[in-house]
Amino acid sequence: MKKKYFISVILLSISLLSCKKETAQTAPPVMSYKVVEIGTSNTTLLAEYPASLEGITDIDIRAKVDGYIEKIYVQEGQEVKKGQLLFKLETQTATQEAGAAKAKVAAAQVEVNRLIPLVERNIISDVQLETAKANLASARSTYQSIVARINYATIKSPVNGIVGNLPLRLGSYVSSQTVEPLTRISDVSTIYAYFSVNEKEQLDIMMNAEGKSFQEKINKMEAVNLVLSNGMSYEQKGKIETFSGQANSQTGSFNVRARFANGNKLLRSGGSGTIQIPTNLEDVIIVPQNATLELQDKRIALVVDKNNKVQAVPIVVRAIPGGKFFVVDSGLNLNDKILVEGVGIVTEGTLIKPEVVDFNTIINPTKK
Repeated sequence: MKKKYFISVILLSISLLSCKKETAQTAPPVMSYKVVEIGTSNTTLLAEYPASLEGITDIDIRAKVDGYIEKIYVQEGQEVKKGQLLFKLETQTATQEAGAAKAKVAAAQVEVNRLIPLVERNIISDVQLETAKANLASARSTYQSIVARINYATIKSPVNGIVGNLPLRLGSYVSSQTVEPLTRISDVSTIYAYFSVNEKEQLDIMMNAEGKSFQEKINKMEAVNLVLSNGMSYEQKGKIETFSGQANSQTGSFNVRARFANGNKLLRSGGSGTIQIPTNLEDVIIVPQNATLELQDKRIALVVDKNNKVQAVPIVVRAIPGGKFFVVDSGLNLNDKILVEGVGIVTEGTLIKPEVVDFNTIINPTKK
């Protein structure tokens, strides 16, 4: 009896050892993942706004008198100076009228000259002389009006600038009522970039600017960047000069104008670009974008707790230009450890072996 009991104890012990060994073999191993410890850094945020470009002046050139285009002195895109000839309208008829009007002036002057001595000798009354003088003045006025029409037929540039499109050709009939202008002259020595910001953005911009008064804040604002339509940054920095006095009643936005020097005439009226307004931030929490997850309408970071288990934490972020990092406004604390490896694979509650890496190696992976 004792022998059977002893054998049963041995078999039970063997069975327990076997089960324990099997359990140890099937338990998943604790994996090692890279984590970074949260600290603070300095960065610059760039708020971006689509913008339209215009020169200092964009002047439509129109005919003041009726006539056919006789000469075109410029080409599209040509740079011109103030007073330079642009167009000449046909003036043959006006020139003939001017000749006849000039002859009438001469005849009226002869009549006045003939009557003056007669009035002085009291041969005729002053009324006849005054009538003759009125006729002379009328003749001169008619002649001067015709001369002005002839002068208006020679069209000159009112400003220094660049010639726009030339929609009309030689022989086209134009008048002061013609809807389409002859061309447009744009002074692009300086370019204005026009864009809009909503009320919240306007408040954010102005509250982050130095200065007491509104205008002082504008004067002390950081220079802005202009990204051109080809994705390249314009070489010159710009300066915000004005905000509209009130918000647009329909859109709730404020119109803003920034000024850019354009000495090489690279920028032209009618162009487009993107304005970047920088905001310098100090002692803020920065995390890699790929260390976060987007779940529905929330941004999530995976924090490793004191027991080395992964916890999902909602965070509020702002994107840093370049698409690689976020500024975290809330959700994380200094010295928190967040997962930067295995994000999207490791599930909440997973036990890991954290491998702490220097955050600087995440920002600048090429530096050692």
